[in-house]
Amino acid sequence: MFPVADINRARRPVVWVKLLVAANVLVFLFELTLSHRELQALFFTYGFVPQLFWADPIGRAYTLFTSMFLHGGVAHILGNMWFLWVFGDNVEDRLGGGRFLLFYLIGGAAAALSQGLFLPHSPSPMIGASGAISAVLGGYIVLFPRAPVLTMVLLFIYPVFFYLPAWFYLGYWAFLQFVEGVMGVPGIAFWAHLGGFVFGALTVRSFLPRHRWVRW
Repeated sequence: MFPVADINRARRPVVWVKLLVAANVLVFLFELTLSHRELQALFFTYGFVPQLFWADPIGRAYTLFTSMFLHGGVAHILGNMWFLWVFGDNVEDRLGGGRFLLFYLIGGAAAALSQGLFLPHSPSPMIGASGAISAVLGGYIVLFPRAPVLTMVLLFIYPVFFYLPAWFYLGYWAFLQFVEGVMGVPGIAFWAHLGGFVFGALTVRSFLPRHRWVRW
């Protein structure tokens, strides 16, 4: 199932979602200028490598954040940026720009740590914005559980479109991350996805701005 759009419309123009998409695209364009050897060096230097991180948590702490701006291919970045574009605007609208950025970055770091806790000896670099975006999805399911999500499913070669409530679509998505993580499907950081999602769902309300009451 692929999300095409949600019905929610932000009440005001969003800024940080657009800036985050632009930053990820610019970094990816830079990656395209590198040779294979240089690209691997970049991933091992700025990607989150659990084995290296736990050997030197303070010295490798920066990778909790730099890893979320690296991507391994066109499909990787397009999928991540589309999810951020579909679900991120409403979360930014509710939290406000600065709180949303903080929520996104901390969520991405929490997602990387989740992957590191489940696979502490992994020598492979974890890259991609999906952990931070998973936190956004966790926040979305709490803030907008009944929002209709236009969903596409391919039946053989024919696309079929229908609406699902956000609680069902994102809940099913999170369930798949858990199942595939337990099964040990290689190549995707499922525990990072699940960790980011749980972080977002549990903490998003604490990032909401406090209302100021005015006495008339």
